[in-house]
Amino acid sequence: MKGQFITLEGVEGVGKSSNLAHIKARLEASGLRVIETREPGGTEMAEEIRALLLRPRSESVSEMAELLLMFAARAQHLYALIQPALDAGHWVLCDRFTDATFAYQGGGRGVPMEWIATLESMVQQTLRPDLTFLLDLPVEIGLDRARKRSDFDRFEAEKVQFFEAVRKVYLQRAAAEPSRFAIIDASPSLEKVQQQIDIMLQQRLGLVVT
Repeated sequence: MKGQFITLEGVEGVGKSSNLAHIKARLEASGLRVIETREPGGTEMAEEIRALLLRPRSESVSEMAELLLMFAARAQHLYALIQPALDAGHWVLCDRFTDATFAYQGGGRGVPMEWIATLESMVQQTLRPDLTFLLDLPVEIGLDRARKRSDFDRFEAEKVQFFEAVRKVYLQRAAAEPSRFAIIDASPSLEKVQQQIDIMLQQRLGLVVT
């Protein structure tokens, strides 16, 4: 199989880190070379931009500045890591990608979706994920889980209404592209969530999961 680009999406507390590791292990068990990465971030320069974006600050941050920083990090990530890995035939597994920008900056911040789509075309050209796992659960459950994990960054500190808008856009995008998205109910135990993921890996990618 040729290298493919797989992304994980979802609001805070859905368990992306644990499930990213699970998917990577399943892919590697099938003999695939997997590059694991995240957004914003993934390269030295992009990680520096991530730190700027996530750090809590007293200064009010412009929605446009936030959006452009997201795509600046993405442009470097694609240039230095994602595209070279795909060109070499590797599989790339990424914690969040442009669907998160539509959800967080578009849904949460209210940035016009057409602005995001324009930047998506400029920065990514024709590159899109081959498969996107959307880990979904009610916002308040996710935030409760996230609070137990660590201190909140600048995004995690937003109000419940912000994340409700984020979740709504995620689900809208999944409904609009059912061939790309695999919606996973992240409410039950981790074992049950990963059973759902295994089924999707079999159905969508033809992987034999044992």
